[in-house]
Amino acid sequence: MSVNSEAKKQYEANRQNVAGRQSDAPKPKGGRGRALMRLIRTLFSFYPKLLPIVVVCIVVQAILSAMPATFIQRALEIVTATWQSGDWESVSGRITTLTLTLICVYAVTLVANFTQTRLMAIITQGSLEKFREKLFDHMQDLPISYFDQHQRGDIMSYYTNDIDTLRQMISQSMPNICLTVITCCSVICVMVYYSVWMALVVILGVCFMAYMTKQLGGRSARNFVAQQHEISVVEGHVEEIMNGQRVVKVFCHEDAAQEDFDVRNERLFRASRAANMYTNTLGPILMNLGNLMYVIVALAGGVFIAFGTPNVSISGLAFSVAVTVPFLNMTKQFAGQIGQISQQINAVVMGLAGAERIFELMDEEPEHDEGYVTLVNVRNNGRDAIEECEERTGNWAWKHPHHDGSVELVPLRGDVRLSHVDFGYKPGHTVLHDVSVWAEPGQKIAFVGATGAGKTTITNLINRFYDIADGKIRYDGINVNKIKKSDLRRSLGMVLQDVNLFTGTVMDNIRYGRLDATDEECIAAAKLAGAHGFIERLPEGYNTMLTDNGSNLSQGQRQLLSISRAAVADPPVMILDEATSSIDTRTEAIVQKGMDALMNGRTTFVIAHRLSTVRNSDAIIVLDHGRIIERGSHDELIAKRGTYYQLYTGAFELE
Repeated sequence: MSVNSEAKKQYEANRQNVAGRQSDAPKPKGGRGRALMRLIRTLFSFYPKLLPIVVVCIVVQAILSAMPATFIQRALEIVTATWQSGDWESVSGRITTLTLTLICVYAVTLVANFTQTRLMAIITQGSLEKFREKLFDHMQDLPISYFDQHQRGDIMSYYTNDIDTLRQMISQSMPNICLTVITCCSVICVMVYYSVWMALVVILGVCFMAYMTKQLGGRSARNFVAQQHEISVVEGHVEEIMNGQRVVKVFCHEDAAQEDFDVRNERLFRASRAANMYTNTLGPILMNLGNLMYVIVALAGGVFIAFGTPNVSISGLAFSVAVTVPFLNMTKQFAGQIGQISQQINAVVMGLAGAERIFELMDEEPEHDEGYVTLVNVRNNGRDAIEECEERTGNWAWKHPHHDGSVELVPLRGDVRLSHVDFGYKPGHTVLHDVSVWAEPGQKIAFVGATGAGKTTITNLINRFYDIADGKIRYDGINVNKIKKSDLRRSLGMVLQDVNLFTGTVMDNIRYGRLDATDEECIAAAKLAGAHGFIERLPEGYNTMLTDNGSNLSQGQRQLLSISRAAVADPPVMILDEATSSIDTRTEAIVQKGMDALMNGRTTFVIAHRLSTVRNSDAIIVLDHGRIIERGSHDELIAKRGTYYQLYTGAFELE
């Protein structure tokens, strides 16, 4: 078996697993019907004044569109009655009045249509903007676990493809469907007014057309939903391959990558083909059924007139040409309206599929935050005590309300303690076992161990990116569950192994650590981290624009900016996760000097594979498969001649 065939089989197996996980995701109860009602309610909440005006315009158009048939009937009645006498002068005024009235009807219809079109342009684009805002705002509240479990390309698909499917649905399909439904109701009322028997003939034909629409439209709908899903899969895969293009080329994986893409693209093609096949078939079928119904109505009218069938109507008119001809026009109008619905099925189903996905994201559980302890600025009140203040003093305290109504200010010192902590990313799969770590203010604690030992997981728990299963984590004596997450994270600085820089200037990226930092403070932070030298050599210094995650900088330079960003935040606790792993030895010496200054007086947690960087730690904790197997200073662990000694002396590799 070829490598590509094996990869393809593996891909199919993985796709089944992904599909299984996605099927467990929460779906809107009630399917597309509930999604439609929720979409309508949301649109009314966006534009509570403009949408009612649009609805009124649609109702006016629908009702007035049924009126020409009455004018035609009246004109034919006048013409038929006058044909025998030939006295056209006596009826010319009545015909002129009918004509002018009809012109006024069309004029009002035109104004209503113009108003509706203009307002719907505002509502459509404004609604898409508000949906994107709501999605992005909600996304900021989602837990880190959501982004760990979803591809970035799939998430991007919400903002591009799914939002775009709503554009045509909101701007054209929904108004047209409303207009069609009200128009059909108006036409039915006019039909019943003139002849119940003729109306029944039309209604029977319409019922058959509605049955065909349901059968073909329902099959189309299922495939359009599948198409939306497959589009997100393809976009996620393309985004992944684009990000890993260097790796693809280094390992000559172009053919296998192409084959993987072809498999996904083929699934998208099959879903799209089936969806559009049913939709494209429906239009011609309904058009021909409409023509057939027109002929049947004409024949029925002729038969009723020929046999003198008694007419049942509200108007009290007998069967005549004056009744039959308007019916033919109304039949054509009715069939045309049903055809309009069939043309909108494509956009409606795609829009509802997109709406379901959008509401699915909006219904994702946000990150829970039951904390009530906040971080506040404090100053010394001159009586050996601290008090809360508005201005930034550089001194912080935890504002801790108690059940008895009292409020305690606990100075922020950076005392972090984990006691008998157990944790697992999934229930039943524990990755940390009975972990206890204590760091007093100003201490440097280092975590050492193989990849997957649990080093980064511990720091993620301190930040409360995840919540522990058992045990306690206390920060300055306060359970971290009581501290608001935003305040907790504001007191912690992080330098990660994977650097993320944003589009903007170098100064903007450093200031990301604290948005109210001055230029002087940002420059001071860069000097502290050892980044000032290379920044000065950039074409525009601190005003140099960075794009594409800082691709115009080396990995070491990007890491230096990341360290500068943490330095300007000036937090009491620092977490350095492999902060020097991407820096060469010469640069590491520069960075280490800056980091030592940065860590001075701060509680610091360091994760490092280079053991030379953790020698001066107050405590080194050796982890293995989520358990602490050794703890002590560098000299103490060397004296024990255990795992750390073997790692440090190279008796065996860290991995």
